[in-house]
Order: sequence, then structure tokens, then C-alpha cells
Amino acid sequence: MVEVNAMKRATRKRVRRTSGLEMNIAQHFWNLLAVAVIGSIVVAFVLVQQHEVKVAHPFQNPKAAFRLLQQDKPFLLYGTAWKEDKTAYYVQEAIRAGFRYIDTAAQPKHYREAGVGEGWTTAAAELKLDRAELFLQTKFSPHQKPDDSNQNGATLPYDPNAELREQVQQSVESSLKNLKTDYIDSLVLHSPLRTMAETLTVWKAMEELVDDGTVKMLGVSNCYNLEKFETIFRQAKHKPWALQNRFYADSNFDTDLRQFCAKNGIKYQSFWTLTANGKALQSPEIKDMAQKRDLTPQTLLYAFLMSLGYGTPLSGTKSAKHMKEDVLVMKRLQDGEVIFQNEDQLRKMAQLLGMPAL
Repeated sequence: MVEVNAMKRATRKRVRRTSGLEMNIAQHFWNLLAVAVIGSIVVAFVLVQQHEVKVAHPFQNPKAAFRLLQQDKPFLLYGTAWKEDKTAYYVQEAIRAGFRYIDTAAQPKHYREAGVGEGWTTAAAELKLDRAELFLQTKFSPHQKPDDSNQNGATLPYDPNAELREQVQQSVESSLKNLKTDYIDSLVLHSPLRTMAETLTVWKAMEELVDDGTVKMLGVSNCYNLEKFETIFRQAKHKPWALQNRFYADSNFDTDLRQFCAKNGIKYQSFWTLTANGKALQSPEIKDMAQKRDLTPQTLLYAFLMSLGYGTPLSGTKSAKHMKEDVLVMKRLQDGEVIFQNEDQLRKMAQLLGMPAL
């Protein structure tokens, strides 16, 4: 009986030891599992954060040019046509003065894209600006005339014998390299092509670049026919955000097109704005209006177009003084100043310019 009790006690001790060991092993297993789960969560969180930073890139910086667009703030673009070998210098000067929206084109005949790339990167490094704080707009320029290959000694940025879709891709690849960037804020069709079918083929190719993230937005330039522009707008999956045209009397100041832009939330980028309206800007009435607002006649015209709510003029000045004046009127409007107090004042300015309507 004593032996039996002793055996039972020994068995119970072994069971307790075994149970304790099993419990230790189980506890160790659960500890390891908990560490693994927590580690996985941390890694996943870091990866998600990295992904979010990458995806949100142009919008994260509170000074990002895209944010101003989303807030519908008035702005001017700096136009880089005809700057030739001094393009980089003038782009640097414009950015130093406060311009953040830069317009160029993949057309060596009138533009130097590589100069824009050199200019903005130099100025950004000097001023410690992020890429997202600048808005780079370039253009695909269709090859339509026999003399189009004459690009001031430079070749077209694409093979003119290639399919239209391939021409667009080659042109944009060249633009990315020239502009020293991995994305383009706005890609503009420099002009409609000979037929609407060709125009829409090119537009679809441009849309593919929006779909893959290479381009953010699309626009149209040198389109003075409302029916053509409406057709592009209707057929487009990615609607044009901007129309860039000469602003002058010969096109009736694009009255119908501007009204279409206003109705559909499209920005109207005017160029040749000062040159084509120089005579009107010399009128005593406009000079008086400008003086009362502490502006020049030239900056008054820019203020007028921006005050319409959809106008975003291009300034191509080479003068550092004029750059600062242009930026100042833009910032006055961005800060909420009302330069034209009512529609009557806007209509008076339009009348002095010779415009048939706002």
C-alpha cells in the first residue's frame, strides 16, 4: 500500500512537471506568435505609409501648385517661347520672382525644353522648392507642314513617320528627359490636327499617359473653332482642363470659346495678351483705371483676365522688374483683394479693350 501511494505521488509529480513543461512551451509559442503578428502589422503600416506618400506626392506639400489649382486660385503662367539659349536664365529669374507655373513645348523651333529643365532645377535647389511646388506644362506639337522638320537645327522629338500614338509617346519621353522630371503636370495638344479623327487619335494617346500617371492633366492650344473644341470635349474621357489661345481682336477675343470655358470649368490661358492689345493699353481711360488700382496698364489687363474667374494669362516678359510686377498682382488676387469691384467695372474694361462681351 505504501509502495502504491509512493508510485501515485511520483506519477503526479511527473504529470505536474510534464504539464508545466507543456505550459512553458505553449506560452513560448504564443509569445512568438504575438511578436510575429505585431511585427507584421508594423511592417504593413510602414509600407502603407510609404505607398501613401508616393501616391499623394503632388498634393502633400501645402504649397503644391496643384493645391492652388484645386482651390481655384488665380494665377499667371510664365511662357518660355522664343527665349532660345537664355531660356534657363529667364526661367530661373521667373521662379525667383515668384512664378510657379511654367509653360513650354516639345517644339525646338520656338522653345528650348532642356533650358526649362535646367532653369527650374537650378532655381528649385537655390530656393529649396519641392518639385510639387512647381507646375510644368509642355505640349505635343503635331507634324503637319512640310517645313515642320526645320526646328532651328534641332530635330523633331519624335519620328514623323511613326504612328500618331507612337509620336505622342516619343515626344513625352523626350519632354520628361529635357524637363528633368518623372511626371508632367499638364500636357497640351499644341493644335488640332488636319482631321478630327487624327485629333482624337492623338487625344486618346495623351489620355493613356494620364491613365499611367505620367501626365496629370490635358489641354488644347491654338483651337479657335468652337465646334472643334466642343467635339474634343465631348469625346474625351479626360476632359481638357485648359484652352490656350491668342487673346486678340482678330479672333473676336474668343468670346464663344471663353464662354464655353466658363460654363464647363475650363481655364482659358491667353497668350500674346499684351502684344496684341498694346494700343488699347495706351488709352487714357485704361491708364487712369490702372493708376487708381496701383497697377500698370499691363498688370491691369492680367488682373482683368484673372478676375473673370477662368482666365490664366501667360506672361513671357524678359524683364525682372515686370516679372515682379506680374507676380505682385497675382498675389494680390490670391490673397483675396478684389481689383474689379463689380461686373460693371469688368464690362467697362472689356469695352475699352474692344471686346464684344465678357
